[in-house]
Amino acid sequence: MASTATDAIVIGAGHNGLAAALHLAMSGLSVVVLEREAEVGGAVRTAEVTRPGFRHDLYAMNLSLFAGSPFHAAHGETLAKHGLAFTHATDCFASPFPDGRWLGVSQDMEANATRVDAFDPADGARWRAMSAEFGADAPHFFALLGAPMGKTALAKVCINALRTKGMAWTLDAVRFLLSSPRAFLDENFQSAEVKALLAPWAMHLDFPPDAAGGALFPYLEAMADQSFGMALGKGGADVVPNSLRAAIEAAGGIVRTGVDVTGVEQTAGRAVAVRCSDGEVFRAKEAILASVTPHAFLGLVDGTTGRPAVDAALQKFRHGPGTLMIHVAASALPQWRAGEALQRFAYVHLAPTLAGLSRTYAEAMEGLLPAEPGVVVGQPTAIDPSRAPEGQHTLWIQVRVVPPAIKGDARGEIAATAWADAKEAMADRVMAMIEDAAPGFGETVLDRAVHSPDDLAAANVNLVGGDSLGGSHHLRQNFLFRPAPGMARYQSPVRGLYMIGSSTWPGAGVGAGSGFMAAKAIVGR
Repeated sequence: MASTATDAIVIGAGHNGLAAALHLAMSGLSVVVLEREAEVGGAVRTAEVTRPGFRHDLYAMNLSLFAGSPFHAAHGETLAKHGLAFTHATDCFASPFPDGRWLGVSQDMEANATRVDAFDPADGARWRAMSAEFGADAPHFFALLGAPMGKTALAKVCINALRTKGMAWTLDAVRFLLSSPRAFLDENFQSAEVKALLAPWAMHLDFPPDAAGGALFPYLEAMADQSFGMALGKGGADVVPNSLRAAIEAAGGIVRTGVDVTGVEQTAGRAVAVRCSDGEVFRAKEAILASVTPHAFLGLVDGTTGRPAVDAALQKFRHGPGTLMIHVAASALPQWRAGEALQRFAYVHLAPTLAGLSRTYAEAMEGLLPAEPGVVVGQPTAIDPSRAPEGQHTLWIQVRVVPPAIKGDARGEIAATAWADAKEAMADRVMAMIEDAAPGFGETVLDRAVHSPDDLAAANVNLVGGDSLGGSHHLRQNFLFRPAPGMARYQSPVRGLYMIGSSTWPGAGVGAGSGFMAAKAIVGR
């Protein structure tokens, strides 16, 4: 049986695992990364799945969290030497409405406020006020999202907020963090269209309009995009994992793909090695970090961490709804009925009402294919033409949300209950929605690839049931409760064994937060 010794082992080469490995390697530790798939990247991958020359981001497309992350601030210069580059979108997201009008958020506050003015002047005034407040308010929210969930770090965030903003603001911020998207939007805006513009960003994190705890995400996305624009990977999102791998290897680390880790070996309650399906064993002197889901984490330790309360919480961890991805090679961008200006935007949401978002979420949670799902149309080649042959385009179409297992169809039209049989019909429904918003769209489609929740799970074991978020972000399993009470700071009850990834704090998104914070905890800086 082959055996390899190193300081640290990272299980899983998603961006969090790679970020952790790079920080450990740059801190002087020897590191081995083990990935079961043939390629690194996890849910940050790019491939030609329709036609040669059309590069599609298979999962994540928006890399703004990574570009603005503390990890990138620490290691961005190194990554740039190994190929990391971004393209910048100044027109970030927009929503067309049935009456032919539209709203969008660009990197121009006054332009955004003027658009909002056309729907309600009072809302335009509130947009300007909120924008003016963002510079002073946002650092406290970003400090929270960038802090490990421990009492010391949280105390520092709270004390700083109290000192700089006062008790009234701090209490209101806590209330805001606990609020639903609808509560936040109703408090600040009157126009149904302004609310519909912002609410889909909560659905990106598994928050329908009335779920507590979802208010933060539409606020931060809108204000951050307005302030900084949106970052996409130059040539594809895979520029992130590819540059991370190259930097790790340049620092002396080892990245192995096609290696299936089956368990973690312990000695006297400490993790000391991992065993692989081919019999190979890797021994770790300092730490083992597993970028996996809670259920998979339990599998690595033969079903128990040694602490029954933690085991129970990990077993109860709830994954979010499924996701349907449609990748399109097209001869042109959609000719949006609401106006050609929408062709400039990185994202176009087809979700014109809060009621519609609530309905599609409820249908998906009941196991039904939604009658009119929330649809995100990504237009990456409007920002980065290099992803397709000259004059042609790729479209990144994400359906939020669908059931991981089908019990029926809310319209009663699709009889199939297996995703293999239903996915093309569901994709046709989505394409018809885009056709309605952009007449002639179907004539521009050269090819498409439809990836169901089952397909996503088969391609990446962390995408359980097609959940692309690493688990629901509802309050019962967020903040101190993610992934379980007692594990919010990544250290498990097994000494030397850490859990990272999107199932841990701060959750989904390409921000490298968990990998970076866990690695810093290990090396002490």
